Amino acid sequence: MGFVHRRRRGAELFLLILALAIGIGAYAAVGVGVQGEVPPDIIGYGGWLAALTVAAHLAVRIVAPYADPVLLPAVAALNGLGLAVIHRLDLAYEAAGRERHTFAQQQLTWMTLGVILFILTLVLLRDHRILTRFTYTSALGAILLLLLPMVPGVGKTINGARIWIGVGPFSFQPGEVAKVLLVVAFAGYLVLHRDALALAGRRVLFVDLPRGRDLGPILVMWLISLGILVFQKDLGSSLLFFGLFLIMLYVATERAGWLLIGSALFFGGAALAYTLFPHVQNRVNIWLDPMAYYDKSPGSGQIVEGLFGMGWGGLIGRGFGGGSPERVPFAESDFIVASIGEELGLTAVIAVILLYGLIVERALRAALISRDGFGKLLAVGLAGVIALQVFVVIGGVTRLIPLTGLTTPFLSYGGSSLVANWVIAALLLRVTDLARRPVPDLSTEDEADDQSTQIIRTAGVGPGVGGS
Repeated sequence: MGFVHRRRRGAELFLLILALAIGIGAYAAVGVGVQGEVPPDIIGYGGWLAALTVAAHLAVRIVAPYADPVLLPAVAALNGLGLAVIHRLDLAYEAAGRERHTFAQQQLTWMTLGVILFILTLVLLRDHRILTRFTYTSALGAILLLLLPMVPGVGKTINGARIWIGVGPFSFQPGEVAKVLLVVAFAGYLVLHRDALALAGRRVLFVDLPRGRDLGPILVMWLISLGILVFQKDLGSSLLFFGLFLIMLYVATERAGWLLIGSALFFGGAALAYTLFPHVQNRVNIWLDPMAYYDKSPGSGQIVEGLFGMGWGGLIGRGFGGGSPERVPFAESDFIVASIGEELGLTAVIAVILLYGLIVERALRAALISRDGFGKLLAVGLAGVIALQVFVVIGGVTRLIPLTGLTTPFLSYGGSSLVANWVIAALLLRVTDLARRPVPDLSTEDEADDQSTQIIRTAGVGPGVGGS
């Protein structure tokens, strides 16, 4: 076991070196492609990025030695690539004569905070099962965070969505923290009530539908999602929260009937929202015919420019400095995948998707081998958060589905999103550590006890030996 453990740690170290090579190499390639030379701050930047990655690695080795060795390198590679692309966009904005931006420096600062919280989460949370004590506290905290942007004087409307709060000179998106709390709340609730929710009601077309009395939780979640859509005009978060609950409910109960009812509620809510709310109609119309809305406001300029850029990039891209990613509005956040597609090509986009798929696969593997129900649902929920965000964002950018406005985990510019995703990575590593930890060999212990008992009896000390 010790040999296997050392090999696993060695593989993780190799993957971390590869992840750092991706991040630092991409940063150097941006300087060469745009300015014709390696950036003069490459030593300081690379050293700080390496220090953060090594600190995270050491924390995992010390306090979670059996954690999955692939998760941290995949996260580090995505974060490093995102920093390089954001730096490229900073230079592009400056060359285009716009206001000088320092998005990359700010993102590195947020990464530092994220790694600090990553380490604190691993150190303070030695057993994820402790979180079951905070099931309803987490639910209440998530609801309060979701309502916070609606408070006058606190909430801020940015790009048409009221999902932000002002904290001094900074803007913070409380929904990013709420999604982590909701996963904890959903996992704790479903562990307690999954037996009742799994009871079958009527059978329709070979599918057992749930009982009518058990529909309360999914109806409440459906109403909360509609409320987010109506009052905050945030289609992405609405879809994320409802989809997350539906996935965890299905995994907890193994009843396909919940998928049928959830799908019916989703499409019914989508039809209702399209009928009643102009901003939803606009998103759907742009999705169906983007060229017809190119010159309108709000229009389709963002998605059309992104599609043109990815089409121009082709299979291998134009190279850093060879494209014009600054033409896409908010390319550093919502459309960073389009920037990657334009200058690094379809090949890089596929590689990014594979990295996300690897994170989700390792999380689901941890759920399969986890020895407690809460850990299984927690891992599934955290995997669902990552998978749904990636599907919604990349699906919107490539016009597979209507654009919703979420950030791409670890890649996009955004402090609250990056910090929350580093905490998600820490929680996943904590679950995988406990799931992969070797189980004590009880048979060996029993044999040792039997041998000890035999020695005692032979010495004339045990019961049944000697006089009464």
